[in-house]
Amino acid sequence: MAKFRMVHTEFWNDPRVVEEMTPEDKYFFLYLLTNANTTQIGIYQITKKQMAFDTGHSIESINALLDRFINHHKIINYDPATRELAIKNWGKYNFLRGGKPMLDCVTKELKEVKNKDLIPIVGERVEKPEIKALYDTYTLRTTIRGQEEEQEEEQEEEKEEEKEQQQEKDVSVIIQFWDDNGFGFNNMHAKQQLLSWLDDSNFKNPSEMILKALGIAAEMNKRRLNYVEGILKNWQNESLLTAEEVDQREANRNKSEPSNNYDPSKDRF
Repeated sequence: MAKFRMVHTEFWNDPRVVEEMTPEDKYFFLYLLTNANTTQIGIYQITKKQMAFDTGHSIESINALLDRFINHHKIINYDPATRELAIKNWGKYNFLRGGKPMLDCVTKELKEVKNKDLIPIVGERVEKPEIKALYDTYTLRTTIRGQEEEQEEEQEEEKEEEKEQQQEKDVSVIIQFWDDNGFGFNNMHAKQQLLSWLDDSNFKNPSEMILKALGIAAEMNKRRLNYVEGILKNWQNESLLTAEEVDQREANRNKSEPSNNYDPSKDRF
């Protein structure tokens, strides 16, 4: 069956065409409207290399023309990832006929579009109600998807903000314990080294484990960074990643070893 595209004579009287388009622009626009890759829906896949070959332009010229039509004339969109091109006013001039064959064709071609975000761009200027309804189906999906993505982004931002707030609180509590329990108020380097465990450990709750290690060190009167880090490294090596696991290990050890023979400092550096 013959494949053809109609170009209205109004094309040559359109003020935008007459006043804003150069001869090269007019030629390129006619090419976009009538080339062999065009579809019934005004969205089709075409490479820049194919455009260059068909028109005799260089790839650089095609890039410049596409940029001009997208950003200056604002009458097309092009997705470099899917290599799909959408002509915004396509629906205004190319759906003169209706009927089931046309609707079936439009439905089929809309399903084949890879970048569904291009569909509303063409659909908003389709005038035939029964055909516009097909485009609007995808417009609604795109809107819902966009809202869901926006909601997910907001949730991620909230989580990140909560994480930052919690980390600030953790830092404050750890530094307060360090200062209040005689580990060295002015030892800023040791404090920074200890705080690095908040980000560089496998513990489920790093802040809780650091505070627990500090408590043990204070109890054993070993208020030194290397002693605290020794405890933390020992727990990691034994895959004791929560305070509960550490407490359970201690409970099991106390059951198996007489209390008068057990020296916790040997196990805790």
